[in-house]
Amino acid sequence: QVQLVESGGGLVQAGGSLRLSCAFSGRSFISGDYAMGWFRQPPGKEREFLAATSRKDESTYYADSVKGRFTISSDNVKNTVYLQINSLKPDDTAVYYCAARFDTRVPMTQSTVHSWGKGTLVTVSS
Repeated sequence: QVQLVESGGGLVQAGGSLRLSCAFSGRSFISGDYAMGWFRQPPGKEREFLAATSRKDESTYYADSVKGRFTISSDNVKNTVYLQINSLKPDDTAVYYCAARFDTRVPMTQSTVHSWGKGTLVTVSS
């Protein structure tokens, strides 16, 4: 059974930084053909893609809106993926979700995600 557990959310001031973590486990990860990603859902808005990284070829890709401010990384020994967020803005307030897809031939989008974490809330105060 796949498990994705996010942590690291909380209340931060605008301009600050935060690192979110997602610990993942399950037999589906054994093949190494998977991608991990981050999405977020601001209050009253739809969920949006932020970033993803492929375990198979170590590639990363980002939504244009977060390039330069968000960084996705992974620790394959700890089976953890991270999202570093710098220069936080009140508009970054959202529930942040970790996601997994077990076929890297298809890009990760909201409709192609196989497993979701429960999310961690980030609140940015002005």
